[in-house]
Amino acid sequence: MTAPTLHYHPLSSCCHKVLIAIDELGIEVDKRLLNLGDPAERAAHLARWPLGKMPLLEDRGRAIPETSIIIEHLQRHHARPGRTLIPHDPGEALDVRLWDRLLDLYVMTPMQAFTADRLRAEGERDAQAVARARDTLLTAYALIEQQLEGRHWIAGDAFSMADCAAAPSLFYALTYVPLLPQHARLSAYFERLVDRPSVAHAIDEARPWFQFYPGRDGLARRFHDPA
Repeated sequence: MTAPTLHYHPLSSCCHKVLIAIDELGIEVDKRLLNLGDPAERAAHLARWPLGKMPLLEDRGRAIPETSIIIEHLQRHHARPGRTLIPHDPGEALDVRLWDRLLDLYVMTPMQAFTADRLRAEGERDAQAVARARDTLLTAYALIEQQLEGRHWIAGDAFSMADCAAAPSLFYALTYVPLLPQHARLSAYFERLVDRPSVAHAIDEARPWFQFYPGRDGLARRFHDPA
């Protein structure tokens, strides 16, 4: 059987989410580095998926977009026996999908608002949008801190798709809005995330690209040393 093809970039937080899931599920994929700054590559990618987002999975002649859908597809069709990121129990699966959604919307999205603002010309920056993004992240941090009481991972005892979403969204969000002393559980959870082999692998693959990350000044030296 031909391996699925993943169009991705190692610096992208959304791509990290899927890369982590691929490792966790024990799947072999054909990874294709995507440079959307190249007109020919961009045109080819738009032909595959008109919205032009990444990552994008191609499998059995079908283009599969959106991180959570990609992960669920991979679990259904390619995961090694016994590997799962979405529980089979409907109630537990709903919790995982809820937290996956919350992390994408209220950590990943505001984090990306910071990055987008850094990429604007100085006179075009939007201080109000950045302030809203900061408020959203602090609200999300408090919500996660509460959720982690008595839990090892975000949706329970097992590492799940929600943790795949948490790892890259928090990794980059903390470069813009660091944790506060009242976020002790979240801080410990972040350390568990970055110590996870699948997460560490995604970070290691991104290291050569961190020099191009707009928020690189907020990266801890253990992840990126400009020297």
